[in-house]
Amino acid sequence: MRRLSGVLLAALVAGCGGGATVGRAPAPPPAPAPAPKPVRAVLVTVVDGDTHARVRGAVVRVGGRAARTDARGVARIPLRRHVALVTRVRARGYLERELRLPFRRRPRSTVRLYRPALQWPVYGVDARRTQAQTEIRLRPPFRVLWSRGTGSLTEFPAVVSEGVAYIGNFHGTVTALAMANGRLLWRRETHRGKMASSPAVWGDRLVVHGMDGAVRVLDRATGRLLARYRVGSPVESSPIVRGGVDYFGAWDGRVYALDLRRRRLRWTFSSGCKITSSASIAGGTLYIGDYCGRLLALSPATGRERWSGAVGGRIYGTPAVAGGRVFVPSSTGGSLTAFSTGGRFLWRRTFGSYVYSSPAVWRGRVFFGAYDGVFRAVSAASGRTLWSVPTGGAISGAAVVVAGVAYAGSFAHRIVGVDAASGRVLLDFPHGAYVPVSGDGGRLLLHGYSRLYAVAPR
Repeated sequence: MRRLSGVLLAALVAGCGGGATVGRAPAPPPAPAPAPKPVRAVLVTVVDGDTHARVRGAVVRVGGRAARTDARGVARIPLRRHVALVTRVRARGYLERELRLPFRRRPRSTVRLYRPALQWPVYGVDARRTQAQTEIRLRPPFRVLWSRGTGSLTEFPAVVSEGVAYIGNFHGTVTALAMANGRLLWRRETHRGKMASSPAVWGDRLVVHGMDGAVRVLDRATGRLLARYRVGSPVESSPIVRGGVDYFGAWDGRVYALDLRRRRLRWTFSSGCKITSSASIAGGTLYIGDYCGRLLALSPATGRERWSGAVGGRIYGTPAVAGGRVFVPSSTGGSLTAFSTGGRFLWRRTFGSYVYSSPAVWRGRVFFGAYDGVFRAVSAASGRTLWSVPTGGAISGAAVVVAGVAYAGSFAHRIVGVDAASGRVLLDFPHGAYVPVSGDGGRLLLHGYSRLYAVAPR
């Protein structure tokens, strides 16, 4: 009996031990690790803003991630959260762009880049004021895509950059228009007075000269006034900005070099005679004309005079520099004069009628108009007339060459487009007055008296 009790006690003790599972559910297995959240992606398509072609090989950077666009111009960038992040896009031969894209609402976005070669950022196309855009390929016949009034007389042409045209009118109003459809982006009343110049694009800013004697810097995106510097004398020169310095002349007979960043003058040069001409810069020399009939060649760094040359009458228009030569119009002298860039007189042609028109230079030819209503092409080497086309009215504005077509506007309210090589008339547009044409790689702007017409080839 004692032995049986011991066996039962041992069994009871064994049943209560920690190693047995009798009478208890097994322990649950450990919980699996949470699966990683799937990485989502945004798609950014990069296209040429002028030609609408897809841009391959562009670098798209969103936050800390980057990718290149494929053959279809699409970059796939993995993002865990679709939020609005700063996006930077760059590609060889294009202006870099930075913007904030709303990826939460639109995980697929399109960014337009623009080639500097297809823009028109200053009066005269470039610092040499050749008035010739050699990269744009648009030629007549044209169809009108849209038109918009400018509010008043528009004597000087719009400048165009990254899909936006900026233009001033007689009353000092600056307007920004979308090149795609003419939509008004903003309008800025700069002063209650005349504006007789084009603005100039300077990075994300716009430089504007006024007949009230002020230089203004506007925000290109909004038109907001960022800075103002008062010269005190009316300014008809269109700005040219190099290294943050704006070079121009004024009615007080001075040439100014204004540091836009520091808002102070670098130097001034006194010619003693009224200046309406815009400055041209080429090969480290600044060229500008005055009402004493002199072409002045100055150092852009110091304003020191390097040489000057007489043209036989006051200079209203702007000299053009190309091929080692400077071509200068004379209004009261009724002539066009050529100098070497070193100051040697080369030739002069006199036409017996005012030459207010700033010349255009393209492939060894010089194009200009006169108050006798004739649009001419002459040899850059000798001044010999190559062709002439009557326009029916006085020509006051600059000649312009785009894609081998030379344009002139006249007071007969016409714009003629002439094959620059042959002299054959390709366009006779029934609106015009002063400078005829500007634009970009997608469309040209034909300038009427107070209206713009955006055109493209048929």
